[in-house]
Amino acid sequence: MQESSHKICTLADAISRRAAWKQENQQVVFTNGCFDILHLGHVDYLEKARQTGTKMIVGVNADSSVRQLKGPTRPVNNEYARARILAALGFVDMVIVFEEETPLNLINELLPDVLVKGDDYSIETIIGAKEVIANGGKVTTIPLVPSYSTTNIIQKLKN
Repeated sequence: MQESSHKICTLADAISRRAAWKQENQQVVFTNGCFDILHLGHVDYLEKARQTGTKMIVGVNADSSVRQLKGPTRPVNNEYARARILAALGFVDMVIVFEEETPLNLINELLPDVLVKGDDYSIETIIGAKEVIANGGKVTTIPLVPSYSTTNIIQKLKN
């Protein structure tokens, strides 16, 4: 059995794999997040996101990006650990770590067929939605599992 780390790609590798999947008429789904402490909410969301296509790419915020978004005490797990855990999930086909605060560059480079975020976003507020729709793709949201978040887990641990 191949180690899951082969699913973690550079942008150049991701572009190449995406092109191959396009040739095979695969429906490529893209989603992104910090995925700092993987929990039920993440797994449920990612499984449902994958059901919207045949291949799934997960963009993972780099450590520097997580610090910008979540504060100086985050992430709890470093970017390689977070990427590797996501890559180990059978329904995730590719993981790519990105340094920017948003995945817009990744989305523009990969042009997924389906862009997915949690329903705490509206289609209008999803980064990359306009670009995906302009390319003939679809943007959708997935209902989140109530009461599950990394922030809640960290708060429970502190109490």
